[in-house]
Amino acid sequence: MSEPDPATLWIADQPLVLASTSRTRRNLLEAAGIAVETRQPGVDERAIEEPFSSSGAPIEDLASLLAREKALAVSRREPGRLVLGADQTLECDGRQFHKPVDIAAARNQLAALSGKTHHLHSAAALARDGEVVFEVVSTADLDVRPLEEAFVTRYVEVVGDSVLSSVGGYQVEGAGVQLFSRINGDYFTILGLPLLPVLAFLREEGCLAS
Repeated sequence: MSEPDPATLWIADQPLVLASTSRTRRNLLEAAGIAVETRQPGVDERAIEEPFSSSGAPIEDLASLLAREKALAVSRREPGRLVLGADQTLECDGRQFHKPVDIAAARNQLAALSGKTHHLHSAAALARDGEVVFEVVSTADLDVRPLEEAFVTRYVEVVGDSVLSSVGGYQVEGAGVQLFSRINGDYFTILGLPLLPVLAFLREEGCLAS
């Protein structure tokens, strides 16, 4: 059993297990003073999405389902550990968007979002011993300003391959903020982790100093 890092606010005997290799999510947790270990969840997201897409359920429910499945998959391999799964979906005009597969797809996606409001649904689930003990979903609404084709081309050149690393093709903490005329929602939700309710639960569980 590992000793808690004295430089964190984490007071549990073992670090939180993050069922993700997302550098952004790990950075958010560590910046908040949480000791973290990461695991690859190893779930087939497209296989989960396929039957869901034909069900007619709200797209935010998919974010919750994926977060749960990731947390549970790792929890079953890590008995006794508290495991955090998270996921994010993007919806615009009733259509779900995924991470662009290449630069051309990123340009097309940005053009499709231009001048419209889209919705980011970020979900988190905490599991222990194969059971979900907490879950939450949060939504942010983002207005993309009308984008000229020349700007999109320049933007993609400036941000490079990072345009492929997130659903929507942007990071609001970087140059991606220039795409927007208005943002209504929690900053952490936009980055893919509804952090404040997760922290509140961890304090209730006695994992964090209160």
